[in-house]
Amino acid sequence: MFSFSSSALVDQPFDWAYQLEDLGYSGWEIVNEGKQRLTAETMPLAREIVETTSLVITIHLPYSDLNLASMNQPIWEETIRQMKECISLASDFARLAVVHPGYLSPLGKQMPDRAWEQNIFGLQEICDHAADHNMTIAVENMLNIESMLGRTPEEILGMLENVRRENLGFVFDVGHANTNGNVDSFLALKDEMVHVHVHDNKGVRDEHLPVKSGNVNWSRVANALNGYEGRLVTEARTLVQGVQSMRNLKTFLDHLE
Repeated sequence: MFSFSSSALVDQPFDWAYQLEDLGYSGWEIVNEGKQRLTAETMPLAREIVETTSLVITIHLPYSDLNLASMNQPIWEETIRQMKECISLASDFARLAVVHPGYLSPLGKQMPDRAWEQNIFGLQEICDHAADHNMTIAVENMLNIESMLGRTPEEILGMLENVRRENLGFVFDVGHANTNGNVDSFLALKDEMVHVHVHDNKGVRDEHLPVKSGNVNWSRVANALNGYEGRLVTEARTLVQGVQSMRNLKTFLDHLE
């Protein structure tokens, strides 16, 4: 159940995706940024991959310059519009979409409760649109940047509980949790996980290193995820590093068997 994902590989992504099955992957997470973005022009390329491979496609909704917690209403509305458009396009072949929660803008920092409400309203809008297209939304825990929402298990649970949508789940990003020092706390939310992002770091920056190249305790992660049935998505800067992550994590998972 391994998928590959990369926002760093921006050159001809609809060409290198054909290598994934030969490398041992069964899925691809399309990051809707840059040349990977699903548009009227790129949709035929995406459909060709779906029709000529056995890859399970998931998507990562766009995030650059967008903010679900924006206090600037036109920006918030544009964020919702772009995410909905992406869901509509991807619904032909994807059943799950990853979304970043919002972040506190300078105004949001002065009104954090209102920004939190905007984030909840935004997630509700996205989930309702996704439900119309038979898709699940997975909200991602974020890295250690103070302005970002969703850095703690409590905030992620708060989103799930306040959005109150059956098609909202949690994507556990191991690397992001490691920058906040709360990998173990997030592992306690296993029952809420519908998706997992896999990458390593040394606990300070979001380095997206291959598994076993940082200080994440992967043995503990593998043990805690025993029985998890969703996808494991290696987020990597290159195909080689992605394969390295997949193989290294498999050694921990195989040990459990």
